[in-house]
Amino acid sequence: MTSHRPATTPIPLRRSAGRLGAVGLVLGGALSVQFGSAVAALLFPRIGVAGAVTLRLTIGALLMLAVCQPRLRGHGRGDWTAVGAFGLALAGMNSIFYQAIERIPLGPAVTLEVLGPLVLSVVTARRLAAWCWAALALAGVALLGQSGFDRLDPVGAGLALAAGAMWAAYIVCSARVGGRFPRADGLALALTVAALVTLPIGLIGSGSRLWHPAMLGLGTGLALLASVLPYTLELLALRRLPTATFAVLMSLGPAVAALAGWLVLGQALHPVEVLAIGLVIAASIGAVRAGRPAAAPPPAEPEPEDVPLVSAAAAPPPAPR
Repeated sequence: MTSHRPATTPIPLRRSAGRLGAVGLVLGGALSVQFGSAVAALLFPRIGVAGAVTLRLTIGALLMLAVCQPRLRGHGRGDWTAVGAFGLALAGMNSIFYQAIERIPLGPAVTLEVLGPLVLSVVTARRLAAWCWAALALAGVALLGQSGFDRLDPVGAGLALAAGAMWAAYIVCSARVGGRFPRADGLALALTVAALVTLPIGLIGSGSRLWHPAMLGLGTGLALLASVLPYTLELLALRRLPTATFAVLMSLGPAVAALAGWLVLGQALHPVEVLAIGLVIAASIGAVRAGRPAAAPPPAEPEPEDVPLVSAAAAPPPAPR
C-alpha cells in the first residue's frame, strides 16, 4: 500500500506571498491617500486647513472606534505610551503637511516629505544593498520634484520637511502599536488621540462651518480615503514587512501622485518625470528584495514511518497576541 504525503506549502513560498501581499497593501494605501488629497483640496477654501484636518481625524476616529470597538482594559503603561506617541505623530504629520501644501505645490511638498521615510530607511537598514536602493530612490524623488523647487516658499518647504520627520515617527510608532494591540485597535485609539489634539484648533478656526451637511459629507470621504483605509492598510503591512523596507516603499508617494495627476487631472508627464518614477519603483522593488532575511537551510526530512506528517492546513493556529 502506497502512502501519500498531504500537500504542503513551502515556507519560503508562503513568506514570499506574504511580502508580496504586504507590498500590495502599501500601494493600495498610497492610491487612497492621493484621492483623499483631492477631496481635501475641495475643503481648504471653505473651512481652512485646520478645519480639514479636524474633520479628517475626528470622523476617522469615530469610524474606527465604531468598527474596531477596541478594548480599553488590560493594557499596560507602555501600551498607552505607544498609543499616545502614535496619536501625536498622526496629528503632527497631517497638520504640518496640510499647512505645507497651502503654501507650495503638492508635488514638491510630497517630494520633500518623503525624505523623512527615506532617511529612516537608511538609518535602520543593516545591509549595504538597502542603502544603495535608498540612494536610488532619493535620486528618483529629486528628479521628480526638481521642476518645482525653484519656486518654493521657504516656510512651506520647511513645513514639508518637518512633515517628513513626523512621517518617519509615524512609521516607527505604527510598527510598535501594531505589535502591542490586536487587529487595528491601536490605530483606532491613536486616531482618537489625534482627533482630541486637533479638535480645539479646528473649532476655533472654522466654528459652525464644520457641521454643515456638505462639509460633513466631504469630511467623511476625506476620513475614509486619507485616514481610515490607508492607515489600516499600512498597519497591516508593517506586521509583514521590515521597517526599512516599508520606509523605502513609502517613497512611491510622489510617483503615485504624478500618475494620479496624469490619469485624473490630465497633467502630462515629462520624460524626466517618467525616468524619476521608474527609478523610485525600481528602488522600491530592490528594497523589498534586499530586506528579505537569508533563507535558513531546510532541516533534514524525517522518515515517514518515524514522525507523523501534518499539512499546513492542519497545523495548529498561532497563539493570539
